[in-house]
Amino acid sequence: MRPKLGKIQPMNDWAVITTGGKQYKVVEGDVIEVEKIGQGSGPISFDEVLLVKKDNDLVIGKPMVEKAKVKGQVLGNFKGKKIRVVKFKSKSRYLRTRGHRQEKTKVKIEKIDF
Repeated sequence: MRPKLGKIQPMNDWAVITTGGKQYKVVEGDVIEVEKIGQGSGPISFDEVLLVKKDNDLVIGKPMVEKAKVKGQVLGNFKGKKIRVVKFKSKSRYLRTRGHRQEKTKVKIEKIDF
C-alpha cells in the first residue's frame, strides 16, 4: 500500500540555471547546494538561465534566455561528504588511499526574474 501524500503544490514558476558546470532546476524558496562560489554570504544573481517556466509560458534559451535572472542569497560555504579515492595495481603490492571533500555553497533561491 502506498503512503498518502499531502496536497501537491503545482510548480508554476521554475527555471533551469547553470553554475559550476552543472545544471539545476530551481523554484522560488529552494535551497540548493552548488559548487563553491568565491564570495561569502550575501546576495547573488545567476545570469546563465537556460529555461524559464512562468505561469503557462515556457521559454527555452538559445543557449541562454535573454533578460532572465535568478536571484538568491548565499547561506554559507561547507564541505561535502567525504569520498575515498583508491589507486591499486594488482600483483605489485601497490595500494594508495586518499580522501576528498568537495567545497560547496548553499544558496536560497529568492526570485526568478523574466
